[in-house]
Amino acid sequence: MEQHRTRPPQYGPRRGTTPPVPPQAGRNANGGPARPGRAEAPAGRGGAVPRRPSAVRPSGPPLVQALRRMPNPRLTGLGGGLFCGTLMFLLGCVDELLFGASLTVYGVLFVLASVLTAFWIRRGDLLTAPVIVPIAFTVGLLPVTESGAGLGARLMGLFTALATQAGWLYAGALVAGLIAAVRKIRLLSRRPARERPPV
Repeated sequence: MEQHRTRPPQYGPRRGTTPPVPPQAGRNANGGPARPGRAEAPAGRGGAVPRRPSAVRPSGPPLVQALRRMPNPRLTGLGGGLFCGTLMFLLGCVDELLFGASLTVYGVLFVLASVLTAFWIRRGDLLTAPVIVPIAFTVGLLPVTESGAGLGARLMGLFTALATQAGWLYAGALVAGLIAAVRKIRLLSRRPARERPPV
């Protein structure tokens, strides 16, 4: 008896034919044709497209926001001394040209320069801030003080200005010391718990 040879059923598409496209492919969420090259974003509940969260706006008073936008360099002890001394010398020249060598204007500018120096000194050199600002105060007095003919007259004018304007000198050094102390306390309080020894 002759038996017929049977072939095993072949699964999958035949050669020369393209596989059928599923009904969901090629259409977007609204039922229209999808655009090539663009992926459809997943829809949220109710078919609404989720929105990206808006950027967080900085909080705080305007003065604090303005201070945060300022440059924030980190000066070493030597760099802070050079910065404050050079700044006070330039401010002394400006005071002599615009305000007639007014020691009151020079004192106010010195306090502001002391604040900047104490904020910009790096963490490891905070203790040098109240030391370098008095030196910068003396350097800035050179173009402000009245100088006569000779070195002796210039030194006499400098010592007289230091004696009469000691209040501004102490005020700038005190402000710089307070800022440095507050920064040091905050630095010690922010140390991570993992650096503390286990109990």
